[in-house]
Amino acid sequence: MTEYRKDPAAIEKLTPEQYAVTQNAATERAFTGEYWDNHEDGLYVDIVSGEPLFASVHKYDSRSGWPSFTVPVDPANVVLKDDNSYGMRRTEVRSAHGDSHLGHVFDDGPADQGGLRYCINSAAMRFVPRAELEKSGYGEFASLFTTDKENA
Repeated sequence: MTEYRKDPAAIEKLTPEQYAVTQNAATERAFTGEYWDNHEDGLYVDIVSGEPLFASVHKYDSRSGWPSFTVPVDPANVVLKDDNSYGMRRTEVRSAHGDSHLGHVFDDGPADQGGLRYCINSAAMRFVPRAELEKSGYGEFASLFTTDKENA
């Protein structure tokens, strides 16, 4: 089993925006992030620790301008915290092992999928395409992307 942790070497390689988002809880501007409109199959991992966070099979277009997911791929890798900044009551989403600020979770997601919208900054994540899961050390998640048609 892989051990995920906050990696100082990874933090040193962050762009100014990635650092502001993950380390200082900033928010990238809507419709500007690398993954808000990504439709490729794959896994989204913490840019600091590499821990698996979200899968494209749980991604949907919330029309918010940020990548939105209905559930984390492994709830143990996500921590929820009360956030009362800017005069608002929100729930912050952080990575459990990397302690990166990821975004916020709201209760306005698709009702038929649990009703949650994990609204996540692209700058907090790295995308691992489906075809690269095995060689990138995330092979255990490949089954998320297997369809009945492929098994026939």
